[in-house]
Amino acid sequence: MRVVDFHSHFFSRAFFETLAAQSPLPGSAEEKLAAVVQATGIELPSPDISAHLLRWVADMEAKGLEHMVTFASLPEEAPVVAEAVARSQGKISGMALVNPCVEGAPERVAGLLQEGFRGILTFPAMHHFHPGGEVLAPVLEVLAERRAVCYVHCGLLVVKLRDLLGLPRRNDLSYADPLGLIPAADAFPRVPFVIPHFGAGFLREALMAGAQCPNVFVDTSSTNSWVHTQPAPLRLRDVFARSLSVFGPERVLFGTDSNVFPAGWRAERLTEQRAILDELRVPAADQELILAGNADRLLAEVG
Repeated sequence: MRVVDFHSHFFSRAFFETLAAQSPLPGSAEEKLAAVVQATGIELPSPDISAHLLRWVADMEAKGLEHMVTFASLPEEAPVVAEAVARSQGKISGMALVNPCVEGAPERVAGLLQEGFRGILTFPAMHHFHPGGEVLAPVLEVLAERRAVCYVHCGLLVVKLRDLLGLPRRNDLSYADPLGLIPAADAFPRVPFVIPHFGAGFLREALMAGAQCPNVFVDTSSTNSWVHTQPAPLRLRDVFARSLSVFGPERVLFGTDSNVFPAGWRAERLTEQRAILDELRVPAADQELILAGNADRLLAEVG
């Protein structure tokens, strides 16, 4: 069965160096990153974009992944990811982090789409804006013209690398409720909105947004450890069952949240999720939509 991962992070050397430069910890950027490597066991990517891209592509091919949507997770990383996408021979599509509160955000989004990005990633909790408010609307107008994707991260938001580098947490979860997305989804029906990680703790609210708005999707990415925050015991199997009952197989997108090496592409998450789909007796045709078909459709519709 074909597999398209709709949620990964390229995490180039530019990503690590940018955060290290912002870190208030003592020492050079190289020393800070060396401490991160020692604490986590991750491998810093090569400064050579081609080498990092080839490593991703080789890992995808070895593990049977046909296509990967990957994020430029900082504005400074967008040129690197754009170059990697252009040189990937169709194996990778890109989306870029955008802060809609920054002056000139609509023009920046237009430029990113012109460069080949298929959509954007937004973090309301990090950048302190309501997704259904006036701040995001000018950006959504640009996306609507191209039917480009708008990822809206809702729920829990912890970036371990930022913590290790001593960067302050400014995430305000009062901005991260999926219900806040409903006015935007209603106002911009041509924009596909994707809520990652089943709402990352706001499952009920994500389900309600999906029931209200036919252009709202969820993705299945990450460990989904947020299930432990719920007041009643909740298994990932239950999350899939409820999501499929509301969104249907046409609005659930497979993802892993893969990001660093040596782990590389997280094939074990595909194995876990396929086992759940089989346990739920999801028909093969519906599994194909979740694992590849829905991603194909959204990527193809970007004009």
